[in-house]
Amino acid sequence: MTDPSLKRTALYDAHVALGARTVPFAGYEMPVQYRDGVLTEHRWTREHAGLFDVSHMGPSFLILNDPTGDIEADYAAVAALIEPLVCGDIAGLKPGQIRYTLLLNAQGGILDDLMIGRPFAADRQGMLYVVVNAGTKEADFALIAAAAGDRARLVRADDRALFALQGPKAAEVIANIFPDAPTLSFMNFRRYDRKGLGYVVARCGYTGEDGFEILVHAVHAPEVWDLLLGDERVRPIGLGARDSLRLEAGLPLYGHDADETISPIEAGLTFAVSKRRRDAGDFPGYSRIKRELDGDLSRVRVGLRVLEGAPAREGAEIADASGAVVGKVTSGGFSPTLSTAIAMGFVPPALAIVGTPLSVIVRGKSQPVQVVAMPFVPHRYFRKS
Repeated sequence: MTDPSLKRTALYDAHVALGARTVPFAGYEMPVQYRDGVLTEHRWTREHAGLFDVSHMGPSFLILNDPTGDIEADYAAVAALIEPLVCGDIAGLKPGQIRYTLLLNAQGGILDDLMIGRPFAADRQGMLYVVVNAGTKEADFALIAAAAGDRARLVRADDRALFALQGPKAAEVIANIFPDAPTLSFMNFRRYDRKGLGYVVARCGYTGEDGFEILVHAVHAPEVWDLLLGDERVRPIGLGARDSLRLEAGLPLYGHDADETISPIEAGLTFAVSKRRRDAGDFPGYSRIKRELDGDLSRVRVGLRVLEGAPAREGAEIADASGAVVGKVTSGGFSPTLSTAIAMGFVPPALAIVGTPLSVIVRGKSQPVQVVAMPFVPHRYFRKS
């Protein structure tokens, strides 16, 4: 029986018509897989183009209340409102650029990972495009709105539809709707007009593949969904394959591989702590993160390849060569691309060296694993020369 407390995206009926099996996820009833199953969907995305409904995420716009009309001053003003919450260089973004960054608490723990973008158009420089995770969006939105105070307003766009088109054929497919979109480089976005409506198209995603995210008004979501699926290179993909794809890409999932007790350095997200912000030391939890950058670390996220036995799932213990428990698995499963089980987890830095033999405890039995480099499957993002 359907839980009446669960929300549905604008595409729920389309998912059901396609034979989707739905599950509760972050307060929504979402498709976990379609008729072909997770394995086929995963492989199709790696070889062609997969279409994901990610409308449960938290897209929004932070907009200055009283812009001056001075392009650089207005952008500096809106960036200054959000920078005290994150560790990324938002002020330094170029028009049309998106940055992956982290909301941090006072102890340097991760409250969420998110995307923040600077619009391309000159008349929108007092604005930021912000996309947060589904499970944390209420708290995230409240935090950002409080930081903005009466200087800016947070306009939620999670009543719209958000699609992710991912895979090596994604650029060819999207060109049929937005001809200029394939000229975007990875982590860049623009607003496009189509039939009198505005769309936000970003070249990004969370599968390790080249791809795009498209923000569309909900009333037109079924039309755009059907238009994309009308291309023989595109198939609908559920949350199951989205998770196995991001695992192969070595990308952390908030609430599993990152949380409010884990720092960016422990999570292997040092790149998200921008150099300018490190030098200034002006973000939450700086003292802890500075110590960890200097080598004072007790745990780090690593990739593990299971050499024998069943996949090690979240919560499985990790043991060293003597059998002593040294950490836990935070994400794990079967890799369709590598035809083996893989996992991510936290271990002491001394055991994080690639090639280190360890073991995982699955159903009370010890299974050999080896620390391997991440990503498990190489990323294929499109970057301009």
